[in-house]
Amino acid sequence: MSGNEPYALTHLDVLESESVHIFREVAGEFEHPVILFSGGKDSIVMLHLALKAFAPAPVPFALLHVDTGHNFPEVLDYRDRIADRHGLRLHIALVQEFIDRGELRERPDGTRNPLQTVPLLDAIRTHRFDAVFGGGRRDEEKARAKERVFSLRDEFGGWDPRRQRPELWQLYNGRHAPGEHVRVFPLSNWTELDVWQYIGREKIEIPAIYYAHEREVFARSGMWLAPGGWGGPREGERTERRLVRYRTVGDMSCTGAVESDAATIEQVIAEIAASRLTERGATRADDKLSEAAMEDRKREGYF
Repeated sequence: MSGNEPYALTHLDVLESESVHIFREVAGEFEHPVILFSGGKDSIVMLHLALKAFAPAPVPFALLHVDTGHNFPEVLDYRDRIADRHGLRLHIALVQEFIDRGELRERPDGTRNPLQTVPLLDAIRTHRFDAVFGGGRRDEEKARAKERVFSLRDEFGGWDPRRQRPELWQLYNGRHAPGEHVRVFPLSNWTELDVWQYIGREKIEIPAIYYAHEREVFARSGMWLAPGGWGGPREGERTERRLVRYRTVGDMSCTGAVESDAATIEQVIAEIAASRLTERGATRADDKLSEAAMEDRKREGYF
């Protein structure tokens, strides 16, 4: 750029600036926020933005993960290592503990993803979190496209789209009654491609599961699932080794791998740019239960 050309922000600069503003706004409006951190790519980018927002001071929020007990080991190792690296307190709500106490029951299909709501709401009440950062993006799914950046939740954690407030000119209203809390989505306006381009630009470390690797998988409902203690494969389902990677990471029972040879960030970006399927549409069985699966869970208190 020559001295006569005006300085222009890239679209990633604009997104980063908006997200940093949101983190700082929450720090000024709320008393006890927390960041949902699973070790997945969206929560990784969210934490990276929080570190930028408050540097050189430490991030003034703890981390919270709702562990289904069926998470990928590589991702859990990454979660613990990153929390330790940055000296952040990590709260872990275990779905298994609620099953053991009889407060939740295993589903016939083996997936525990829908079971995360009760442990999440219990952790929010126990620790009195008044703002909960989530990595949801509007491009992921049509119910999330309705979400505000500041999403008011009632005393039961439920989401009512009629109670959501306008957010003109990036003015965010965090007012809430006792017992209510606000979910905050700093990545609302990002796309999956934006996330990957930002990871590449910032050289952010992510779990190797996101890059192509050989893995034992089996086919079910048009997806490649990884075998594990959650109950797969069933009788008649044959495992085989394939070169795969993951676009999104969640409960092993409902998160499918995609066949891919994208082993570098540049190759992943090129692959995502050419894709015509959303990451959840292509790889998340829990969103295929019904047309309104995500919206129904959000009304009950889900992310």
